[in-house]
Amino acid sequence: MAPMTSSSSAASWGAFAAAEPVFADTVRRRFQLYKHHVLATLRADGSPRVTGLEADFRFDELLLGMMPDSRKALDLRRDPRFAFHANPGPDAEMNDGDVRVSGRAVEVTDPEFLARVIEDADPPQPFHLFRAELTEVVRVGLDGDFLVVESWRPGQPLRTARRK
Repeated sequence: MAPMTSSSSAASWGAFAAAEPVFADTVRRRFQLYKHHVLATLRADGSPRVTGLEADFRFDELLLGMMPDSRKALDLRRDPRFAFHANPGPDAEMNDGDVRVSGRAVEVTDPEFLARVIEDADPPQPFHLFRAELTEVVRVGLDGDFLVVESWRPGQPLRTARRK
């Protein structure tokens, strides 16, 4: 099966991980700390919709699985833009930082890839499956008295800003 490719202004999870392996690992681990996260999509009228979703890192992709004809799946079919925010945890300490990714969700329709996911993950069926094409990845954390913002965009190096 041919690898999935991304447009020049967006990157697959695998391309992000190849460009910034340490940062990608930090972001992935942050999403894997908790099961449920928050996905933001756009309704037909342009207003935001937020809903819970699990992150699935599989086959060098960030995959977003959804129940058939769920509102979030229909939103993404109509307008693929999304933001996905990692669960911040049980308190305000945010020891592992605050992580979010944004981009475009591309519905996976390739029968071979879907069969691999079904074989590997055994998801409830039927389902919609989207892969994330990343346009931005951000982690905000604390370092002593400093707020540290790390951000990555396709084709650009990782940027770090420190604010007092």
